[in-house]
Amino acid sequence: MRLGLMKMALALMLALTFAPMAAHADEDKRGLFVNLTTDDTWSAAKAIMFAHERALKNGHDTAIWLNVRAVYLADKNRASHIHGLMAEDGTSIHDMLTAFIADGGTVIMCAACSSAAGLGEEDYIDGVVMGTWPLVESWLFREGMQTLSW
Repeated sequence: MRLGLMKMALALMLALTFAPMAAHADEDKRGLFVNLTTDDTWSAAKAIMFAHERALKNGHDTAIWLNVRAVYLADKNRASHIHGLMAEDGTSIHDMLTAFIADGGTVIMCAACSSAAGLGEEDYIDGVVMGTWPLVESWLFREGMQTLSW
């Protein structure tokens, strides 16, 4: 009888210990907010590839915030060549951003940086979202969100 009570107590302890973890696993929607500030296409290609291939395609809600000089990356009137090792397949930065958006990623443009660069929403490739503070804040301060900068 005593052994049976001990087994039940142990089973109850284990259930209570691991139940919050199991419940949290279903609710845990980790995400990645990539802060991209450079128009250097080699660095940008690495950032976009990481956001797309490593985060978004592994089920993480992912956004790329283009700010400072990175606003030029999505300008449809500028060349977007990739230099270095990532140039082998001929994919451009525009191609990479478009594929990221098509797969469910979010590309947010800094409105203040766009204005400083003389660019508007009409200058950007399709799918880019003009950033407002509420939009950026909703990504940046979300529960489970991680930030990575390039």
